[in-house]
Amino acid sequence: MKPVLNLYLLGMVLTLLSIFVRLMESLEGLLESPLPGNSWVTRNQLANTESPKSLPDHPSRGMQ
Repeated sequence: MKPVLNLYLLGMVLTLLSIFVRLMESLEGLLESPLPGNSWVTRNQLANTESPKSLPDHPSRGMQ
């Protein structure tokens, strides 16, 4: 019976640790958000708003 109890306690500890790690990751994501009023913007959304520097300007910009 004791090995079963040990496995049960180990499972409980690992579950609580997993919940704690996920909570810390979500809090880290909220704290790293550069927009103070909008905490729902993810890092991927912020990275996609930056224009790539390797692409040339659109041809219509140069012709006037």
